[in-house]
Amino acid sequence: MISYEPLYRTMKEKNISTYRLIKEYKISRSLLDRLKHNKPISTVTLNDLCRILHCRVEDVLVYVEET
Repeated sequence: MISYEPLYRTMKEKNISTYRLIKEYKISRSLLDRLKHNKPISTVTLNDLCRILHCRVEDVLVYVEET
């Protein structure tokens, strides 16, 4: 399973709130909901998040093996 838990740590480190993602970077609320619930996102979206946060993919998501 893919988890976006690292995204929230990265956002905190970079002082970027979800509000700022919505207002300044035009990230949709529905996308934020998808991230919150670990739903699939496109690689384009992943690229956008990395660009906005100036980070690596590993700073946005992690693979967690399901047992």
